[in-house]
Amino acid sequence: MGNYTATDYRSDVKPVWCPGCGDFGVLNAVYQALARLQLPLEEVAIISGIGCSSRLPGYVKTYGFNSIHGRVLPVAQGVKLARPATTVIAVGGDGDGLSIGGGHLPHIARRNVDLTYIMMDNGIYGMTKGQTSPTTGFDQETKSMPYGIIEAPLNPVKLALSYEATFIARGFSANVEQCVDLIVRGIQHPGFAFIQLLSPCVTFVGREQFDIIRELAVDLPADYDPGSLDQAWQVSNETGKISLGVIYQKQLPTYEQRLQELVQRAQQGGRVAFADLLRQYHVSEPESAQD
Repeated sequence: MGNYTATDYRSDVKPVWCPGCGDFGVLNAVYQALARLQLPLEEVAIISGIGCSSRLPGYVKTYGFNSIHGRVLPVAQGVKLARPATTVIAVGGDGDGLSIGGGHLPHIARRNVDLTYIMMDNGIYGMTKGQTSPTTGFDQETKSMPYGIIEAPLNPVKLALSYEATFIARGFSANVEQCVDLIVRGIQHPGFAFIQLLSPCVTFVGREQFDIIRELAVDLPADYDPGSLDQAWQVSNETGKISLGVIYQKQLPTYEQRLQELVQRAQQGGRVAFADLLRQYHVSEPESAQD
């Protein structure tokens, strides 16, 4: 045990996010969550895609990898399978995760890979100057849609539920203490943990995004049952408020556990010997030429 503090996880790289960006709250929560769990620096890997939020691995003194746009989850899964003992955290934005990377979420969820995916949702493409993202609010004006968008936004929690993710939570970056709790519980969850953290973009949405979320945000009630799929669907369909907390959690074998079982069955004999398998595709050698 290293007796780590949150400061121990800070790298020497200074964040370049805009002053007031919601991502600062998420970064602070990551530091505190790692310290609460007392995870050694060399046993954590933080993987990201592309976007403002995907700069996060550079600000944490653990292993990290800034991959390409939308590919955070395949890379994170590769790290987890190669080094199962490593705590793997994937981070990225709503554009990175639900647009170009949207095809990866259902598959990592159905595999139940044991990693934590933090989606820092600001409802905009901030790094590329304010285009509409998959979670931009209906009729919201953006630089790419100055008269308001005509597409309904994606609902990350509803998507995660439909993909049968085994841990789903939602937090608000301005409530760092709650974010710390959600990240800790996500890391402790054996399986795929999806955490949507609302992280306002003060530059391309505006500082009022903090006020709007504060006005709508409510904690899940004390008697809420995160094991109830019906209640989780009700939360995902809410309008006029944003419920925060652990929305859904269930226990299933992880991908790594099932993979290990498969390896053991194969090592114990399996159904087909490798040599027999090759014989199925054996092509007779041509007869030697007659003199």
